[in-house]
Amino acid sequence: MTTWAPLLRFEGVIAGYGGGDVLKGVNYSMEEGGVTCIVGPNGSGKSTLLKTVSGLLRPRLGQIFFKGEPIVGRSPREILKLGIVQVPQQHSLFREMTVHENVELGAFLVKDRSVVAERMAMVREMFPIVAERAKDKAGSLSGGQQRLVEFARCLMLEPELVVLDEPSMGLDPKTLRIMLDTVKMMNSMGRSILLVEQNARQGLKLSSHGVVLENGQVRLSGTGDEVLNNPDIAALYLGGSVRAKMAASTSEVKENT
Repeated sequence: MTTWAPLLRFEGVIAGYGGGDVLKGVNYSMEEGGVTCIVGPNGSGKSTLLKTVSGLLRPRLGQIFFKGEPIVGRSPREILKLGIVQVPQQHSLFREMTVHENVELGAFLVKDRSVVAERMAMVREMFPIVAERAKDKAGSLSGGQQRLVEFARCLMLEPELVVLDEPSMGLDPKTLRIMLDTVKMMNSMGRSILLVEQNARQGLKLSSHGVVLENGQVRLSGTGDEVLNNPDIAALYLGGSVRAKMAASTSEVKENT
């Protein structure tokens, strides 16, 4: 019998800023090879959770394991070396540098220049804009074009886990479709994807697994379809909570009996 080992595992993760806890005991395991989408109301801790994975925020309590190895306390650089790359919510290209230079920077940990050249050729084929706009300054690109270049840059390290923080933010419908297709493509290449998505419906449709955060804790989890179709999720986006929704349902049952 084969024992399932998660790619990423959160155990009692508590984290926040300035003495205030945003995450209040997160427990969740993510399997390898899938796309996991984290959704939830504003302030639920979605982006904070991603920062704990990439090493930008150290949890106050709890542990995070990547392929069975603890990563809490490791620097962002060390976590990059392990194979975890994050594309942040805000655009992160160097505007005065060319597209080619920005993408090449993604391989800054790779010393073998022939390997860098091979990977550059790969991303130029995957992302035509990297070849077409190679000599243009990154600041001249639209928001959607910058996002695609950021995706290309993150693949220069050939990560095992790609962490995306609200990748659809500010994108028009056409560019949104391209972005979603790109996430699917990266996943089909063997990259596991962990993303936070403001467009809950699109994110969960795209994903193999879904997680709902509320008040810094996991309230719902399951396949993307299960989470999307769970009646409780509507309460999270109508200003209520899962707990309040359940309490209201219980009250209705009592009144009708």
